[in-house]
Amino acid sequence: MSTDFYEVLGIARTASADEIKRAYRKLARELHPDKNPGNKAAEDRFKQVSHAYEVLSNDEARSRYDRFGEVGGTGGASGGDPFGGGFGNIMDAFFGGGSPFGGRAEPAGPPRGQDLEVVVDVSFVDAVFGSQQEVRLRTAVACDDCRGSGAASGTAASTCAECRGVGQVRRVRQSVLGQMVTTSACPRCSGAGQIIDSPCAPCRGDGRIVKEVNFTVAVPAGVDTGQTLRLTGRGAVGPRGGGAGDLYVHLRVAAHDAWRREDDDLVTNVQVSIVQAALGTELDLETLDGVEHLVVPAGVQHGHEFELRGRGVPRLGSGGRSRGRGNLRARLVIAVPTKLSGEERELLRRFAELRGETISDEGLVAKIKSAFS
Repeated sequence: MSTDFYEVLGIARTASADEIKRAYRKLARELHPDKNPGNKAAEDRFKQVSHAYEVLSNDEARSRYDRFGEVGGTGGASGGDPFGGGFGNIMDAFFGGGSPFGGRAEPAGPPRGQDLEVVVDVSFVDAVFGSQQEVRLRTAVACDDCRGSGAASGTAASTCAECRGVGQVRRVRQSVLGQMVTTSACPRCSGAGQIIDSPCAPCRGDGRIVKEVNFTVAVPAGVDTGQTLRLTGRGAVGPRGGGAGDLYVHLRVAAHDAWRREDDDLVTNVQVSIVQAALGTELDLETLDGVEHLVVPAGVQHGHEFELRGRGVPRLGSGGRSRGRGNLRARLVIAVPTKLSGEERELLRRFAELRGETISDEGLVAKIKSAFS
């Protein structure tokens, strides 16, 4: 039974791109491996959620998925073929390659390398505006001595005599349908189709060695914690010249001292005194884009928000392209003094008398605080 990606993200099939993104971010934060160390179930669920988002966040992939289901949504099928490759691929899935009725098998190739995963820490500012991040990891790379072939210098691999280079052996059996042919990996060459009589010494015939490598990862503007970048062909190389797997870069965004993120908006608190709130003031606000001048009107209330449109976090579209930016919101916080001099206390007492307000001397500061809470 195929996976319902909409059910995985907990959304309706009519969900908008923003609803898909919000659902993914919520689940990714809950299931991220850093929050669930050693929890295999959470790790598997995190990968499932990431895969569902990868499909549904791409308009073309989502359209294929809506028409054909998981196979059509994740593959690159063309011409309306929901199986992305036709009858031969179905036979591969059920019979291990080739037709069950004895069709010709293609020569085997070197197996593909493993996919790798790495966590990259990104500063808040770099996550908002995008950046180039250096990633260092240990992985399998092609051996320089044999150039990935696995054979010692001056020698070459020979075709496996048992499978004749196919990498598979076939067995014929009788069934109610007639002769059925099943295939399995060749036991002599382990499916490689070749035998190396003189292995390369440094890599011991594997065609690859393990070493530390550096990658530069382009982090697009607007990413958030829990999102994953897929770098095709940056994983481990396969043995004996096999293709490389993919590298999955899980992002972890650091907190900022002044700003926080709410969806695609940037939010901060701006403090003013009681007098400034009552009489009005002007102040300069340091934003991630530079200084903004704010005019605080007289009589402004605690919690009032100043909104600057288009100055928030870039909205990520398909393919990492930006679709505009969110807004910047500065929330006003009225700071109540915790210590008063005798003169200040007297002025506030007089102010209360002019307004006909009843106060308690000992609880004056507490009264003021409660008025603005």
